[in-house]
Amino acid sequence: MTPDRTDRNVSDGQALYPRGPILAIESSCDETACAILSPEGEVLAEKVISQEAHAAFGGVVPEIAARAHLALLPDLARKTVQASGLALHDLGAIAASTGPGLIGGLIVGANFGKGLAIALDKPFIAVNHIEAHALSARLPGVSKKNISFPFLLLLVSGGHCQCLAVEGIGQYRRLGGTIDDAAGEAFDKVAKMLGLGWPGGPQLEALAKEGNPAAFAFPRPLKGRAGCDFSFSGLKTALARQIEPYGNTALPRPVAADLSASFQQAVADVIEDRVRHAFTMMEPPTTLVSAGGVAANGVLRESLTRIAAEHDVPFVAPPLRLCTDNAVMVGWAALEVCHEAARRGLPMPDDRAVRPRPRWPLSEMQERFTVQGEAV
Repeated sequence: MTPDRTDRNVSDGQALYPRGPILAIESSCDETACAILSPEGEVLAEKVISQEAHAAFGGVVPEIAARAHLALLPDLARKTVQASGLALHDLGAIAASTGPGLIGGLIVGANFGKGLAIALDKPFIAVNHIEAHALSARLPGVSKKNISFPFLLLLVSGGHCQCLAVEGIGQYRRLGGTIDDAAGEAFDKVAKMLGLGWPGGPQLEALAKEGNPAAFAFPRPLKGRAGCDFSFSGLKTALARQIEPYGNTALPRPVAADLSASFQQAVADVIEDRVRHAFTMMEPPTTLVSAGGVAANGVLRESLTRIAAEHDVPFVAPPLRLCTDNAVMVGWAALEVCHEAARRGLPMPDDRAVRPRPRWPLSEMQERFTVQGEAV
């Protein structure tokens, strides 16, 4: 399936940028990933390595992650190009996550991408990691219909939890976000309290299937309040108090299962309430979209499907492999930026001068479509 050019605001007679497939790189956290996409968004090859060295520490260690990216990326890129059946000179551009994220990993990925772009004399596209998540649901084949703007995005991952009004390429309005822990961070911390492995979210969800979601009366922080900010720190503390009587003794599995199920349900209830509020804070959206690692959670997906049905809009989430950090979404975001530049009559972007950033607000994304301070 190829994109509907009318939906993408690119006329049939107008050439798309780039002039060949794009190699995308993702290295913002602990996933080392590469992908190659055609200019129309067809995935020609994709590979990802989930770094396992962090499991012993119960969380991502930035220095270990950066060193792993440095060791893994060159060979992974080579194998991805081979899997696509292309040669390096066939590529039309190189893209890489350039922020936000762990600065060490970003430096490795972005500099590798820039070096390759210079060697091949190809453009380099700096991709905002959050923008990549935001646009991933528009990837051809993810939804039965092309997702048009504006749409409501719930981004839930280990480092982010926010609602965004996605009004166009480069046009993002933050409606609310977490005031303490991200949802994925809370899942991982609770999983560690329960003695589960890392990453904790999937293991907690698996254990929760054995438990009763009503066994423990956990609080629903901020539920019913105005706006759509989130808070999970108090919920995490409430679970810790339930564990205290056991001291250093291992929790009985039925108790751990009930705690997992009750905590998971509380998180889903809070997010459901916050998303309902988000619907009232923007122009009626065409679609409710969820992205990020926690978007893979089945209970949360059921809640979001219900909310979307209430508002008579579709609910769309990328397939599970595209919910976590991956290079396909990086490549697609780069293509969206290139297509938008073509639509506006701007030259093919080349971001070799853009430096990796641990923080990169989405509010700055519109700047790439301005000329001398005026939007084109």
